Amino acid sequence: MGLFSSTNLNSLDALFVDQIQDIYDAEMRLTKALPKMAEAASATQLKNAFQQHLEETKQQVHRLEQVFELIGEKPKTKPCEAMKGLITEGEEVMDATGDDAVRDAALIAAAQRVEHYEMAAYGSARTFALRLAHLDATELLQQSLDEEGAADHKLTQIAESAINPRAATA
Repeated sequence: MGLFSSTNLNSLDALFVDQIQDIYDAEMRLTKALPKMAEAASATQLKNAFQQHLEETKQQVHRLEQVFELIGEKPKTKPCEAMKGLITEGEEVMDATGDDAVRDAALIAAAQRVEHYEMAAYGSARTFALRLAHLDATELLQQSLDEEGAADHKLTQIAESAINPRAATA
């Protein structure tokens, strides 16, 4: 079942709830994938980045639960097919053999795909919340959006300063 496949989207409110349910599922899946990514990473700096983002992701799950409460909904997931696919791609990297630095570069690429998806999802949800005058929800979603952007930036720094130069000499 894909995004919007059997959902009745007759209002921006319905779309907003649908999006929050999708992001909630995505973040729940990511809390299970990040420890595996940290374990698969060979560079300590990358392991630490994944572990730190796991803690942020747990906070993002909590924020989404607050958003549900603010809009009078019970926390509920809607299967996020995009995150399922992104995690599957990440698992392929984790299962790959080869040079450690090259594998770490591949893990960063997979993780950045996740971050970009999450930035798009949080950005859209935040915009819907703002339009619907859910100002407290808007602030919570913006916090998570900011964290996703910071995580992406950190991954870029790790890649450019350490991992990619080592991978280039493999």
